Amino acid sequence: MENSAFSSIQTETKKPKATFILIYIAYIVCFLDRSAINIALSYIGKDFNLSTTTLGVVASAFFFSYSLMQIPGGWLTDKFGTRTTVVVAITMWSIFTVFTGFAWSLGSLIVIRILFGLGEGAFPSASLKQVAEEFSYKSRSQATSGMISSNYVGAAIAPVIIAPIIASVGWRSAFHLLGIVGIVFVVVYFFVMKPKQQKEKSTNSKRAKVNWSQVLTNKTIWQFFIVVFGLSSVTKGLDTWMPTYLLQARHINLAGVAWMVPLPSIAAGIGAIASGFIMIKWFDGKEKWLIALTSLLATVFMFGMYKATSVGAVITFEVITYFFKSIAFSSSFAFFARLMTKNAYGSSIGIVNFGGQLAGFIAPILIGFLVQLFGGSYSAAFLFLVVAAGIAFIT
Repeated sequence: MENSAFSSIQTETKKPKATFILIYIAYIVCFLDRSAINIALSYIGKDFNLSTTTLGVVASAFFFSYSLMQIPGGWLTDKFGTRTTVVVAITMWSIFTVFTGFAWSLGSLIVIRILFGLGEGAFPSASLKQVAEEFSYKSRSQATSGMISSNYVGAAIAPVIIAPIIASVGWRSAFHLLGIVGIVFVVVYFFVMKPKQQKEKSTNSKRAKVNWSQVLTNKTIWQFFIVVFGLSSVTKGLDTWMPTYLLQARHINLAGVAWMVPLPSIAAGIGAIASGFIMIKWFDGKEKWLIALTSLLATVFMFGMYKATSVGAVITFEVITYFFKSIAFSSSFAFFARLMTKNAYGSSIGIVNFGGQLAGFIAPILIGFLVQLFGGSYSAAFLFLVVAAGIAFIT
């Protein structure tokens, strides 16, 4: 009996760590798959003879379905459980990553990217809820902000991994390889987490129904929706167009882009990891001030990027912008994890994620349109991102 109790305690101690590591890796795989289209955008444009506006549509096709899937994804997570939802989401996005490399026309590429977005759409709600389930209330903020840092780690290493693959075997083969990696990972995830699924199934029948009227009328949820929308407009806009900007407007070769593009994401990853500690150490009970202050600083440095004239200045301001923006972004999710109950967390975080992914749909298209409208100049596009950062601060 004592051995059984000890085994149970040991399992509970290891379970949060194993969950965190697996979900962290899943996010990195997710961002490798997602970032591939941004690195390949210039090459896809040449192959299909597409304008910048059309390339913006290609980039946003994923975010169109991905954003629409956020709220249903949250509901599915609350209904079927976190692990089941994670397995289905990773499997689907990996399959359509492979299919991206088989696209034969603009229409097929857009359809595949929309299906890719539907597959991946349920993952954020499921993954964030899984972290909230496994960690105590006290450690939930740091666990959530630490998890979000995986987004930036994935975005940072993506160019370093993907650019050489595209340069050596082409953009199509790059998508095939990334999709296979995702399929291999989901098999590992399934078997590692499988013993724990039985316990989850026994609790599914006891899971309370979500009161959607309370969720949809909760002002706090919609405030976070707007904040995340503004901050994500900056991230999604720069993530999508910065490689093309450096290649076309600044005439930097692919090797140069491979090491320049990750720098802001590295800074953002540091900011995300630090945000949980900063919130608990200096802003416990004053989380709103931390989010407002760092949003303001992101706006200021985004304006500096808009006014910069040299490549070095642009990259420097972008790095600092990403650092403060990621603190604001991670703090928003960490604070939100404290405020919401577990029963409705999946559905609530789905609405907040919808704000972020709606920005992912709008920002790339709008930037592509502004660049074409102003004859290839990115100044108006950068100004739009300043306004987006300002929205997060005002809210």
